[in-house]
Amino acid sequence: MKSGIDSIKALMLLLCTWLATTGAASAADPPGHWDVGLYGNLFGAREYQVWVPAGYDETRPVPLLLVLHGCVTGPNLMGEASGFNEVADTEGFIVVYPRQNVTSNPARCWNWQLPINQARDSGEASILAGIVDKVKAGYSIDPHRVYVTGISAGGAMTSIMLACYSDVFAAGAIHSGGMYKGATTISGSAYALLAGSIYSPDSNGRLAWQCSGSPSPRPIPVLVFHGTADATVNPINGQQAVRQFLQTNDLADDGVDNDSVKYVPTSTFHGQVPGGRAYTVDSYTYGGRTLVQHYVVQGMGHAWSGSQSGLPFTDPKGPDATLITWLFLKDQQR
Repeated sequence: MKSGIDSIKALMLLLCTWLATTGAASAADPPGHWDVGLYGNLFGAREYQVWVPAGYDETRPVPLLLVLHGCVTGPNLMGEASGFNEVADTEGFIVVYPRQNVTSNPARCWNWQLPINQARDSGEASILAGIVDKVKAGYSIDPHRVYVTGISAGGAMTSIMLACYSDVFAAGAIHSGGMYKGATTISGSAYALLAGSIYSPDSNGRLAWQCSGSPSPRPIPVLVFHGTADATVNPINGQQAVRQFLQTNDLADDGVDNDSVKYVPTSTFHGQVPGGRAYTVDSYTYGGRTLVQHYVVQGMGHAWSGSQSGLPFTDPKGPDATLITWLFLKDQQR
């Protein structure tokens, strides 16, 4: 079994290799492009945009990544800020960006704090799951390699999707977000953003496991990214998300809360972006597999780490969260 530090070193090597090979796709390949769609059910309808990568071949199933934007933004800005479309062009996966309605939330935040959206086949969670199903039906998708990520309100919504649809998503990444059911009211969400959730991550870890129907053993690998200077979403929320998903994975192991997956890092890596920010990576491995990885970026605020876009809520001095996210997710299979 590779140690967590060995895994981080391998990740750094993969990052360098990816950067060196970017742009090597054949000029004869069709370019990447946007498609647009709409999905609705009894709980409402949402628009979404699909990035179809360069060289997409409908005869070859590819991975799917669902990306959930934060407040006051949308698919185009999320795509630009994260740079996932460029990575998709090189790596060959489809990216899906749903758009929150201004009528559902004036700031276009996903309503992660409302109980109707925290259950399987209910509310916004059911709409997002329906979008994934529609894209899977319309494109050549590998059903074993479907992933989800998001930032801020989209990060909190990512926790819900991982908890309630663990049979759909092979893994996910939470950026500047929080744990499953970190709040269940509007006022509770304001407190959680300020000071962390009042709820126990261990108790919520069980609720997350139950939301998919207390399935047979099904690990949920999760990457968590957070800045230490985040004044919008207290970094405690990232810590709580780590602990919650460790508890969920403890139950997913054998259906028993027996601390088989422990809240103790199996390794810690200290990194430094040249000319940029220092960061720490805690890895939690079990059975030869990294189940949770926690990136803490020193001095970073509420931002997508490593983005060179210059857009608000991005930080070019942090480690490249986009590549790190994809390299964490790509080898996970359901």
